[in-house]
Amino acid sequence: MSALTIEGWCKPNPDQKSIPIGEIHFYVDGPLHIRLEDAEEHLQKTHEPEAMVDVDMDSMELIMPEGYAPLSDCKMRVYLHDERGQFHLVGHRASDGSLVYTNAVLIDQLIE
Repeated sequence: MSALTIEGWCKPNPDQKSIPIGEIHFYVDGPLHIRLEDAEEHLQKTHEPEAMVDVDMDSMELIMPEGYAPLSDCKMRVYLHDERGQFHLVGHRASDGSLVYTNAVLIDQLIE
């Protein structure tokens, strides 16, 4: 299991710039890690631009900055950069639907 603390961002609407919101903390457990790797392999084979991976909110132990929780939905967006899989958390703030996301992490940097 990998514990991650990553810079978070909020984009209130598509016309506004993203604003930093502080650190978002969560865990990537074994099953999620496997789904991220599977998504990476799928993208390498199909050349699709991205894949969305469902998460188990209970096992993630998501800790959001004050004022940004809860999220109405949460997924991991997987994409390739220089043929290497990267992912970041993506969701929407329940109170107003603002997009909330983290910086990206290389999948192969996760601890198995």
